[in-house]
Amino acid sequence: QVQLVESGGGLVQAGGSVRVSCQASGLTFNKYAMGWFRQAPGKEREFVAAISRTGGRTEYVDSAKGRFTISRDNAKNTVYLQLNGLTPEDTGVYYCAADSVWKVVLATRPREYDYWGQGTQVTVSL
Repeated sequence: QVQLVESGGGLVQAGGSVRVSCQASGLTFNKYAMGWFRQAPGKEREFVAAISRTGGRTEYVDSAKGRFTISRDNAKNTVYLQLNGLTPEDTGVYYCAADSVWKVVLATRPREYDYWGQGTQVTVSL
């Protein structure tokens, strides 16, 4: 069965950096666009970044532009999200997701994604 397993979260000070990873199995990884979402306590899950099947196209939420970088290694079935310049507002559970449908514009809504990981917690302290 399809599994997406996130790792790399943790506690980081404001201004710091962390990289979260998502290892996929049970699917043909290069046939899926991948996305990262986050969910803070009491808030809805929100889009952070997405990357196309080959990595040639990316999309970011405005608050992530210039600070976060999404990338993928299809040989390792892994997608990454590098988070720099973190603020407490970036705190939340970070989820990766896989989208099987090719789109001109990368998906930013949770319902467009087929598979989800269990999430990894990123906590940013002052």
